[in-house]
Amino acid sequence: MFRKLLLTAAAAIVLAACGNSTQNNSNDKTMITPNPENALKAQQFLKDAQTYYLATVDGDQPHVRPFGTAEIFEGRLYIQTGKVKNVYKQLIDNPKAEICAYKDGRWIRICCELIPDERIEAKKDMLDKNASLRSMYNEADDNTIVFYARNATATISSFTSDPETFTF
Repeated sequence: MFRKLLLTAAAAIVLAACGNSTQNNSNDKTMITPNPENALKAQQFLKDAQTYYLATVDGDQPHVRPFGTAEIFEGRLYIQTGKVKNVYKQLIDNPKAEICAYKDGRWIRICCELIPDERIEAKKDMLDKNASLRSMYNEADDNTIVFYARNATATISSFTSDPETFTF
């Protein structure tokens, strides 16, 4: 019951915060200037939480799944997955996503676009930093893909203090 409630809440967050369009709005010229220090702050929260939940949209249906990879490469926050997975297809169709993690009475929500990076260097960096991935993926295979967060707004909240919002 709790799991179903959590997934329903996450779905509502995705639809409200990131929209339910399946098209990439490349006409939107509003861009957040990359901020490596804030990307690192978000990454550290995700690392401390160990597991975070990535929400994507497939048509009008949100999908939420656990992830663990969160690395900084060239000052940007990156995640990794395989091209054979539905999450990859959903992000290609609509790069809007939301990431949520909880640790010690605090949670982070990151609303962003996840943009694929096909460069071998970016994939290698991710795999070199995550030995468990290295056993399943290779930077030169046709499956490995990394995404970086663009136009990201993160909010760290709790029930005992004011929220902290930052962009990267």
